[in-house]
This record gives sequence, structure tokens and C-alpha cells, in this order.
Amino acid sequence: MRNTAKITTAVLAAGALTLGLTACGSDKDSGASDTSGPLVVAASPTPHAEILTYVRDNLAKKAGLDLEVKEFTDYVTPNTATEDGSVVANYFQNQPYLDDFNKKNGTHIVPVVTVHLEPLGLYSHKVKSADALKNGATVAVPNDGVNEARALKLLDAGGIITLKDGAGNEATPSDIVKNPKNLRFKELEAAQTPRSLDDVDAAVVNGNYAIEADLSPAQDALVLESANDNPYGNFLAVKDGSETDPRVRKLAELLTSAEVRTFIEDTYDGSVIPSF
Repeated sequence: MRNTAKITTAVLAAGALTLGLTACGSDKDSGASDTSGPLVVAASPTPHAEILTYVRDNLAKKAGLDLEVKEFTDYVTPNTATEDGSVVANYFQNQPYLDDFNKKNGTHIVPVVTVHLEPLGLYSHKVKSADALKNGATVAVPNDGVNEARALKLLDAGGIITLKDGAGNEATPSDIVKNPKNLRFKELEAAQTPRSLDDVDAAVVNGNYAIEADLSPAQDALVLESANDNPYGNFLAVKDGSETDPRVRKLAELLTSAEVRTFIEDTYDGSVIPSF
């Protein structure tokens, strides 16, 4: 079991009450958020929460940072929790996903510092290579807009399909202009894609979910994203205006330290790549 801090409703309620009392005070400067408490960060379990836990256990105390990690297994709640103030920051996403999320949900989340890349990969329990996929094979892809487009672009880069010119971060199967194997696509929640591998011929899986499912992107992927000029680096993010929070600045420094680079390289063996 991961040694991750559990944030209780009472603690969050107390934090909200503190902020409320501050906002109601007569001090003209009291509009700023309280930055004296612990820094609560929402994160996907792997590798994000693991990296944050390393920082908390090995670097934060010496740096004077009280860091608490709250795990989420989906790609929505970390942003909504950051927007409503339940957490101060999150660490799980990339820029195309965040841009799409803010646009669709009216949120105001902004990146602080990019930490790592998790290459997206195509995996299979039934074939040993992408070339071995049979005519009419079923491929599972994430069903959220940005990750589905990213999955299709991976298949395009691997020569498995061809997307129409200009297909970007909103690409869907309808943008495929060449599909020589007549692949069929099964759209699933991103977290479900590795669990589908016994039911489909192949699946495109996000790096964090691949690692959680004991898949090694560096070793097991039939096709793997290139890290060169990749726009999908994962970053620490906050609600707009919190970038100057001294706790956030301190965590950003720690997440891009030499110690964290070494931890990522030694722990994930190429399945997670430092971006700093």
C-alpha cells in the first residue's frame, strides 16, 4: 500500500472555513489565499503520486515544505478539485489535455513546470508485432478527445493507419483516410484500456495506466511514442493565480531537481522520461 496522505472531509472543511474567515476580515490585504498550511496535491497513482511521495519523504522536509499527496484514478477530478480549492495543485496531465479541459469546463487551470513524459503505447496480449494484427482487428483507444486523438496519431506515426492532413488534437476515427487492415476501434475510458487487452486485439494505453498494469512501455509496446519534440509532457498545475504561492514554487524546484531526475531514471527504466 502506498504511504499517501489521506485528506479528510473535516480537514478540507476546516481549510474552507479558514479561507472564509480570512475573506470576511477587515484587512484590505486579506483577499490572498492562505499559504501557511500544507500543500495538498492531487495526482494519478503511477508515476505521479510515487514521484511526489519520493519528494515528500526525501526532499520536502529539508526544504521546509509540508507536502500532502491525494490520489485520484481518473482524469477529471484532479482538475475540478484544483478549481474548487479542495486541493492546491495537481500533477497528472499534459498541455493538449488541459487546454481541452479548460475550454470544455470553464476552468482556469494553468501549468507551472513540466516534469516528465510517459510515452503512449500500443499493446497486445494476442500478437507480437503491429504487423501481425489481422484484418478487421479491434483496437481499444481512450475515449476522451485529446487522448483519442493522441492514440490515432500514434497509429498514424507507426504506419498502421493514415490520418487526413491537419488532423490535430480533436482527431477521431472519422479522420482516418487509410485503414489497410480495416481496424475497428473500441472507445473506452483511458483507465479501462489495459484491462481490455484480453477482450480486444490491441489497445493504446496511456503510460501511467500501462505501468499500473505491469506493462513496460520501453519493453512491451508494439508501437511507442517518440520523446523528441513531444508536446505531451506531464506537469504540475494550479488554478490561475496560485503560481506565486511559495509552496508551489518550492515544489516546482524540487520536482525538477537532480534527485528527482535520478529517481525517475532509476525507478522507471525508460517508461517515464524526465522532461527537464
